[in-house]
Amino acid sequence: MVRDRLSRFCTGVWNRVEQHRPLSIAVAAAGTLALGLTSWSLMEQGKLSSVGMERGRQREDNPSASVPLPPKSRSWRSPLARQCSGVDRALRSRLNQLDARSGSWRTFVKIDPTNFGERYDKDAYGRLIDATPRVVVLHETVYSLSSALNTFMTPHPRDEDQVSYHTLVGQDGRVLDLVDPLSRAYGAGFSAFLGEWAITNKKLKGSINNFALHLTLETPPSGANANRSHVGYTSKQYDALALVLSGWIRSFNLPPAAITTHRHVDLGGERDDPRSFDWSKLQTRLAALGDLCVS
Repeated sequence: MVRDRLSRFCTGVWNRVEQHRPLSIAVAAAGTLALGLTSWSLMEQGKLSSVGMERGRQREDNPSASVPLPPKSRSWRSPLARQCSGVDRALRSRLNQLDARSGSWRTFVKIDPTNFGERYDKDAYGRLIDATPRVVVLHETVYSLSSALNTFMTPHPRDEDQVSYHTLVGQDGRVLDLVDPLSRAYGAGFSAFLGEWAITNKKLKGSINNFALHLTLETPPSGANANRSHVGYTSKQYDALALVLSGWIRSFNLPPAAITTHRHVDLGGERDDPRSFDWSKLQTRLAALGDLCVS
């Protein structure tokens, strides 16, 4: 079983989350109360095809009875460099202290079960496939955290409308875990990484969701548009992002080069997120945590 093969994932985060369930409920309530305020935003998202939230898995107009050819491999040159020296010790200490009190800023929020699923160990054509998480995709919300939560909490019976990420990082550094990393989040539609995708439903285009981890950053107010850039993300977001990624790197033995963007994996050429992302800020933090000293 896929879940058995992935059992090495650290359960500590989820245990801490359970200890802070009241905060989860409060966050969920905030997302629900935001329904009236975010309805306009949800309608506007349709206009932001180049940078907007993933609008769901993409339907295959002409399903094939035979196995489709995999996409041409697109090379990925990671902006993250190997670093074993020159580490900011003060930053390391600060991040370790922040991680030690993660129960105060990280919590689990239950979303609607139509918006995520199990990882498959066979594709739609009966072939064995590896569902071990091996790529991390960075996204942005475009609109507010509460708007994103409302989308994920809304039931979506149609496959093409279903959408989610494993984790959401707010501007204030709050981390909301939405989908267990052992499960499949629907963060990317028509997509591939290094020429690999998985087709788990013949009616839908191939995607990386079956072996990907999806993380989205809350966009600042200046980014609630289709512009190519905005003011960027906060220091608290980069701190929390680094700690989440560090946990995934160690739990799933991921190389830093496996951290990529929605823009890169999108095969439709319609996505630009996360806009204004500063890789140097992630570099210094992951180096401080000791995750970049790899061969």
